[in-house]
Amino acid sequence: MLVLTRKIMESVVIGDDIEVYILEIKGDRVRLGIKAPREVSVHRKEIYEEILHANVEAASATPEATREMDRLLDEKSPGVGEGPKA
Repeated sequence: MLVLTRKIMESVVIGDDIEVYILEIKGDRVRLGIKAPREVSVHRKEIYEEILHANVEAASATPEATREMDRLLDEKSPGVGEGPKA
C-alpha cells in the first residue's frame, strides 16, 4: 500500500488519466474529488461490494428460476405475426 500526505487542493495521479484531489478536511472526514474518464467506474467501496454481491446472485440463479423467467418472458413476448397471448 502506498501512503501519501497531501494538503487541500493537492492531488494524486493514478495511471495516465485519473486524478484524486483533496477538497476538504473536517475533523476525521476527508472530501475527495475524483477526475476520471466517463468509461471508468468510480464507486464507494460499500457500493462496489453491493454491486458485486448482486452480480453473483444474478449469475447463480437456480435452473427453476431461469425456467420460470423464460416462461414469463414468453407470455409477454408474442412471436412474429402473433398477437398477445391470453
